Amino acid sequence: MPFVELDQLATKEIIKGYHGKAIHTGTATYMYWTVEEGAAIPEHSHMHEQVAHVLKGKFELTVNGETRVLEPGIVAVIPPHVKHGGKAVTPCELLDVFIPEREDYKS
Repeated sequence: MPFVELDQLATKEIIKGYHGKAIHTGTATYMYWTVEEGAAIPEHSHMHEQVAHVLKGKFELTVNGETRVLEPGIVAVIPPHVKHGGKAVTPCELLDVFIPEREDYKS
């Protein structure tokens, strides 16, 4: 699968307001999100390293007690097992990369 057309991937609502399309590579999961304005993800942690990138819009992210509003061009690197959570300030398009793959995001 060297080429993927994102508009051909199935969308899955993981939590209310977070609609995702996943690409699993065998070592990582690339999750493309469309997030509704005001949609929040509660504070949580997981075993995965996560790189969070805002493609469009503004997203307020708290990582280990530090809060920042992310916009295009600002990337957050979240180590494994670190608490984080956030909410969409505006409608957003996000890309989260998880290492290793997110088995729970597979259909």
